[in-house]
Amino acid sequence: MTNDLLYQIALTLIPNIGCVHAKALIETFGKAENIFKARKKELSAIENIGLIKATSIKAFDNFKAAEDEIKFIEKYKIQPLFITDKNYPQRLLNCYDSPTLLYYRGNADLNVSKIISIIGTRSNTDYGKQVTEKLIVELKNLNVLIVSGLAFGIDAIAHKATLQNQLQTVAVLAHGLHTIYPHQHKTLAKDILQHGGLLTEFRNGDKPDKHNFPKRNRIVAGMADATIVIETAVKGGSMITAELANNYNRDVFALPGRTTDSKSAGCNYLIQNNKAILFTDANELIESLGWQSKKINRKQQKELFIDLSDDEKIIINILKEKDTTHIDEINIRSNLSSSSIAAAILNLELQNVIAGLPGKVYKIL
Repeated sequence: MTNDLLYQIALTLIPNIGCVHAKALIETFGKAENIFKARKKELSAIENIGLIKATSIKAFDNFKAAEDEIKFIEKYKIQPLFITDKNYPQRLLNCYDSPTLLYYRGNADLNVSKIISIIGTRSNTDYGKQVTEKLIVELKNLNVLIVSGLAFGIDAIAHKATLQNQLQTVAVLAHGLHTIYPHQHKTLAKDILQHGGLLTEFRNGDKPDKHNFPKRNRIVAGMADATIVIETAVKGGSMITAELANNYNRDVFALPGRTTDSKSAGCNYLIQNNKAILFTDANELIESLGWQSKKINRKQQKELFIDLSDDEKIIINILKEKDTTHIDEINIRSNLSSSSIAAAILNLELQNVIAGLPGKVYKIL
């Protein structure tokens, strides 16, 4: 482990410094270490930091806690993912409150081209179970990464069905990696480790306290292209996740149900209030997200790209590697300025060379 990690963990331990503040500090100073070495005047000059938070940074001295966390990480072969790490879930970077540091165990790529979150009630009906299992079967040939929260009910059904269909699944936790909650899902968690992964922003010893679950839910919503709500009451964690996904400009799909069924009341509400797209089968989801497979005539494609600008060619070469590519990946890999990327993408769309999809995702036509 590098010395960088010590400062990265320490950054998450500073009182009064949350994810939004940390992101602003990293954008200014580049590395976590530089934040701790900056002068108070430099820190306080950053927007939304000010003198109180700058004083809190300069006063921090609990590096022992960060050292202990590193020992835990090394012992259990945990992969720390700082916000500037290339393996950090790139879709999360679009979220204003993206976690500063994530802890990950597993073998799934968190930046694959297709990711969906499946969420729902802890006390599902047979209807919800059947629809969840059918959806995953229909997604089997698309190599979709399935994300959920390891809770009872729809979460567990989604994880199990994903494993049964030889797809990968990631469980996002509301506690540290020292434990599994609920404890009844320890065996499931072990299976997920072999065919996916466990992901959390919480450190060793952090318990599954009530206030941790909304934080967990924002990761579930933010790291996926779309969130599918299978069954939920009008109030509950699934409704919070759906609202977060909407705020992050991600597609939300909801399974409709009978008006007399309390477990469908939340889904019906989301659909009725235009906060979710009505979902009945995987084909609707695939079409809406632009995941249909299309064969490209390479000769025609080559001729089409002859008159493109250098910036446009860079973006096209990135897009050619996957079916769909998120804007964050284009930003990182192209080394172009945001304005150059925006101009090139606009021109490519106007020429019908590429298409923009929901959630700031692009593909070649």
